[in-house]
Order: sequence, then structure tokens, then C-alpha cells
Amino acid sequence: MNYKGNRIDMGGHRFFSKSDRVMDWWLQMLPLEDLAGNTPTISYHGMQRPVPDSTAATCPAAADRVMLLRPRKSRIYYLGRLFEYPITLSPHTLLNLGIWRTCKIGVSYLRSSSFPVKPEETLEQFLTNRFGRELYLTFFKSYTEKVWGVPCNRISAEWGKQRIKAVSIWSALLHSLKKSFQRGSRGFRQKEIPTSLIDQFLYPKFGPGQMWEEVARRIREAGGQIHTGYRAQRIVTDGYRVKALEAIGATGKAELFEGDYFFSTAPVQEILRSFDVTPPPNVLEVSDGLVYRDFVTVGLLVRALRIHDQTPRGKQLIRDNWIYIQDPGVLLGRLQIYNNWSPSLVADPAHAWLGLEYFCNQSDELWTLPDERVIALAIDELSRIGIVDASQVLDATVMRAEKAYPAYSGTYNRFSEIREYVDRYTNLFLIGRNGMHRYNNQDHSMLTAMMAVDGIMAGRKDKSALWEVNTEMDYHEEKETGLPRSVAMN
Repeated sequence: MNYKGNRIDMGGHRFFSKSDRVMDWWLQMLPLEDLAGNTPTISYHGMQRPVPDSTAATCPAAADRVMLLRPRKSRIYYLGRLFEYPITLSPHTLLNLGIWRTCKIGVSYLRSSSFPVKPEETLEQFLTNRFGRELYLTFFKSYTEKVWGVPCNRISAEWGKQRIKAVSIWSALLHSLKKSFQRGSRGFRQKEIPTSLIDQFLYPKFGPGQMWEEVARRIREAGGQIHTGYRAQRIVTDGYRVKALEAIGATGKAELFEGDYFFSTAPVQEILRSFDVTPPPNVLEVSDGLVYRDFVTVGLLVRALRIHDQTPRGKQLIRDNWIYIQDPGVLLGRLQIYNNWSPSLVADPAHAWLGLEYFCNQSDELWTLPDERVIALAIDELSRIGIVDASQVLDATVMRAEKAYPAYSGTYNRFSEIREYVDRYTNLFLIGRNGMHRYNNQDHSMLTAMMAVDGIMAGRKDKSALWEVNTEMDYHEEKETGLPRSVAMN
């Protein structure tokens, strides 16, 4: 999103993957920036190799079509103080918490590690087992419940397995100790490190949208077509095969798009209601019962923040990419500092360009509030918790995203009924976060698309490999040849 030259990355998207296939594809689209003669090294599994030479600077236009190598930093804002995330047992953390709270956290963690809850069925159990109940209540409960709108004891533990994975107090502590003794860069792939602990990531110079603008440019140059401004409304079938997609364009007239293969990243709930032949009642029951969370971002341009980093050169803009707001007294969930994602996201580097993130349902008052009232709420909350003075705000805008987060609640535990039904359509592939109703990172969403094409090239009918893509597996890569016609629904 571009607002007066200030770009908004809704949600914040780090370009990092343990899959070489995805990393290589990203760098084919947007080569790594020129690092002043330095050749970064990829380090993983005890092996090292340099990044391929960049071809980004061959012409003025291409010089901006690059990936930046950015430092990762995120913290938790709690009790008016900033805490490192993931939580470390540093003197700074202990000082901020105080002796009494630190002792309670330590005892609670020992209790949970000695007597973990088994089996782990809820997110509350998952987090308590890894961090202890006291630390869970201090740093995780409020933010997580803001994201999902339901208590953690009603959220499936699968969310934690997808998003937090191998992180625990001990893994965070060991990572911190290893960093202290390491010299030089380990390389930006960092495959041996849990995603929540990575120290560097790739990022398009002008934000994630630049990646897909570049892909679109190449598709059109190669003779491909991309149709936008359409509303897909009906899937035309012949038995268990999709023949065409009916969509409404700007003229209001229905058009048919035929294809050999169809890929959908649209919300499952909407796709199931689009078939020209009504799915079985049990499948529709599961689909209609799926839960989503919607997303509101308030872009706030400010002169300065009240919080800052102290450096040898004096007070500087905090270095965080984002900050988790662990305060149940405000609706604000997370704060992005876009300057730290890429300097090119900000029109005037003298100002701080912020993204205040709110999670809600379309039935909530927040979703329907006029923009000016949402902005007033955002400024008031940021002022109340001591991050920004209202007098420092220069400009603001509001962006909304429907169905941003598929939730592991509602009828999700019966999702296999949807999968079993849709997989019968031999040339229809559900891929991506909303397409599969999985809260995956962008790289795993992309891998589902890649593996769908692998299956087509190999003539496989079984789609189980797509559904096995998750955050910890090793991905089998196959050589791709040929390119059938396809229609993608987003």
C-alpha cells in the first residue's frame, strides 16, 4: 500500500525460509543488493557457499529491483518498558521485571518443565509447557487473545506448532549465548535456527508488493495475462473436474475463464459456496463454521517517538521492525516501524512511519468505525501507553484486510471433510494461507503452489504432498518442465 509516498506492509513480511527452493526463487526475481564488494555467505548444515552474483545494477530501472539484507529486531512492550523477544534471561530483562516477578517466573517454569500438561490440546497448554504459566501470563496471553479474539484455552495447540515451534526459554537462552561467542555473519539463510530467532532476513527495497509487481511484469513480458478488478462468483464443473471460472468485471458482465488447471488462494469458505453443484451438507456445515480474523492497520506519520534507543551518537529511532503490545488496557496489538524494514518505505527519513495493527471481526465496532474515529483511537492509545505524544502526529490513514488470519477454532477440527471433498476435483488445487485455511508463513504458502505444479508435471493425482507442507519439514524438490494453462483465484 502506498500513502503519499509512504508504503505500508500490512502484517510485516520477513523474506526468510529454510527452503533453498524458495530462497533461490526470491533472489531470481529480486537479486540481493550490492553490499559494497562484500559477498555474503550462506551457512547451513555445516556447509557454506556465497550468494550468486547480483545482476541488479545493470540499468537504472533494475537498480531498485533488489532485495535488502535487513537486521531483525522485535520486542515486547510491557509495563512501559521494552523487553527482548524472544525472551532472554539478560540482566536488562531481569532488571525490568524485578526480583519478585523474576522469581515467580523461574519457579513457574521449573514446575511446568517438570510436570508438563500432556497431551497438549490448547494453545495455553502449549505456551505454559514451554515458558511456564507466569511467563505465559506476563508476555503471551494478552497479545495472543487480541489476535484471535478468544481465550487461549479455546485455541488449538496447532497454532503454536505452526508459528512458535521450537522456541522455549532454553532455546532462547542458548541462542543468546551462541550469539555472544560467534564472530562474523552466519549467513542469511540460518537454516538451523527456529524462524522466531533469526537475526537477518531478506526484504524487497520497496516492500513485499514490489516482489509481485516484478513477477507480474515478467509474466506480461512473456505474453501471459493477468486480470484484476474481477469478482469470482461461480466455479463451473463437469463431474469432478473444473471447466471454467465465471467472474464479474468492471462492466458488470459475467465472463468465463477456461483452463486446464485451477489454483485457489481464496478463502475456503467462499470457494465452497461458489461451486455450480452444491457440496454435501456436512462439507458446507464445516465450511460455514470456519473462523477468520480481520485486520486493521493505521498508518501514522510522526515527528518523533517518546521511546528511543540510546547509542554512542545519542538518542536514535528504536531499531525494532515491530513491537508486541502486551497491555490488556488497549486494543492495539502490534506496532510496526516501517523505517526499519526498509528506508525506502518512508518518503521523509526525518519522520517515523508507524503501522498500528488491530485484530478484529467484521462484526466488531472497530471494523465499522469511520476512519477518523479509528485514527483518533490509535493516537489516544499510543499516547496513553507512552510511545507517542499526540502533538507529534503529522498524518494518518487506515487500511483494512478481510479474512487476514484463518483461525484454528470453530469447525477447524473437521477440516478433513472439506479436504476430502475438494481433492476429488482432479484439476483444482487449494493453496496458500486462506486457500488451505492454514496460518502458514508466506514461504510455506508458496511451496504449496510449487508442489502443486510438481504434481501436475509428474502426472500425480494424489494431492497429499501439498497438505504435508508445514513449518518444520524438509522439502523434496523436483525438476519442473512444461507449463500448462492455469487460472488462479485470489
